Amino acid sequence: MRNAFLSLALMGAALLAGPAVAQNAGQGAGTQTREIEMVSRPVVQPVGPRSAKPVARVATKPDAQTKTPTNAAELAQLRAEVSAQRDSIAQQISALQAQQNQLDAMERRLALALGEEPVVRRAAATPSQAQPGAAPRRVASAAPQGARSAQTGGSQGRPQGAVGVAPEDADRQPEIAALGRQGSAITQKGKLSGEVEWSYARADRNRALFRGVEVVESVLVGVFDINESRQDVFTQKVGLQYGLTNDLEIGVDVPFIARWDTSVLTPVAGPNANGETREIDNSASGYGIGDVEVLLRKQLHAPKGFGAYLIGNLQVDIPTGKGPFELTRNQFGEASEAATGSGFWGVTPGITAIIPSDPGVLFGSLSYTKNFARDVNAVLPPVQIERVDPGDVISFSAGVGLALNPRLSLNFGYAHSWGFGTETTTRALTEGAEAVTQSSRDLQIGRFLFGTTYKINPKTSVNFGIEAGLTDDATDMRAVVRFPFVF
Repeated sequence: MRNAFLSLALMGAALLAGPAVAQNAGQGAGTQTREIEMVSRPVVQPVGPRSAKPVARVATKPDAQTKTPTNAAELAQLRAEVSAQRDSIAQQISALQAQQNQLDAMERRLALALGEEPVVRRAAATPSQAQPGAAPRRVASAAPQGARSAQTGGSQGRPQGAVGVAPEDADRQPEIAALGRQGSAITQKGKLSGEVEWSYARADRNRALFRGVEVVESVLVGVFDINESRQDVFTQKVGLQYGLTNDLEIGVDVPFIARWDTSVLTPVAGPNANGETREIDNSASGYGIGDVEVLLRKQLHAPKGFGAYLIGNLQVDIPTGKGPFELTRNQFGEASEAATGSGFWGVTPGITAIIPSDPGVLFGSLSYTKNFARDVNAVLPPVQIERVDPGDVISFSAGVGLALNPRLSLNFGYAHSWGFGTETTTRALTEGAEAVTQSSRDLQIGRFLFGTTYKINPKTSVNFGIEAGLTDDATDMRAVVRFPFVF
């Protein structure tokens, strides 16, 4: 027991005094001192910076993708791989953009079907927003220059506005000012839209009539008459349309007409060589409501990609205006006022095709007007008009539109109407006279169309159109200003 305590004491002294003390004390301890010295040496170690073990560096084998190119062939291959990756990223971004636009359009149509206000997305989610906690990446910089210019609306791409925002009228046909009411967009379900229209038409015809015999070339024996007629017609039209579904609307147009007709017959000479000339003036004017039009329009087809919007039209003309056989006339059959309506019922089915081809639009229309005959029993001395059958009319138009920017567009086109002859049954005002049916000549009405549309805001636009007559039967000029709007 005593030996154990002595060993512990010697060990502590050795630790405090160092190896020299241990040697002095070892003379009485013998072998135990050497054992303590052997145990104490490993325990006492130098402290300081040198006591830290050096960090071992592990050599790694360079990866194939991070290996530095050593020749031109490897450098070219690396450039090709980088370009391929950029193209792949650009395609993925374009595909995601298309899917987002399609989703926004579907959500908007669903909201309209439910009667809710559609939600407009101002910006699409970025990769960092789609994956919370992920580090942001500069994906846009990886796209090629051509892809970036197309996405940001550069000179080679169509302006698209904010990323992820579907255009307000992405699934609706463009408006064509030159087509008038037939070229406007269909009112959406449950919505009420309207329009106010002002138009002015001018027709001026001067014709020289010769009644006589031509003896030799440029030598005429007879009577010359100069027939001068003019028509000035101002029309203000108010229309309302209601959307039964997203692709079907019903509407009504009510026109108010102010008309001035001037018809002057001036013979160059009297009944004989010494007779005085006289002028026959049949001028008249008229004011009032015109023929009311009821319209039914349906979008028959909307293309998913390239294709044509097809819109079916059905128009019914109601003879609410004062017709030519309802006017007050004098004993010579001359009217004291001008007609404001046709006096006949008419039905016009038709179809309109609009083909978007950015930045242009191709359009065309085809229609057939059926006019219904009726008994008029009007006296126009020296005959009584018993029945009138207005000729039917075939009409077509075609043209092209050009969008200058998202708000302004121009339209150019040509329209032609072929009106078949009118059959009129008359009876002379003499006793025992028989009824005679005569048919007038066909009418060829060709017009040049020009129109422009300016979109003031998403609910209101202004259309201006000009029609220039190209044939003798056409009106010389017609100018139209329309303001369609949505409530």
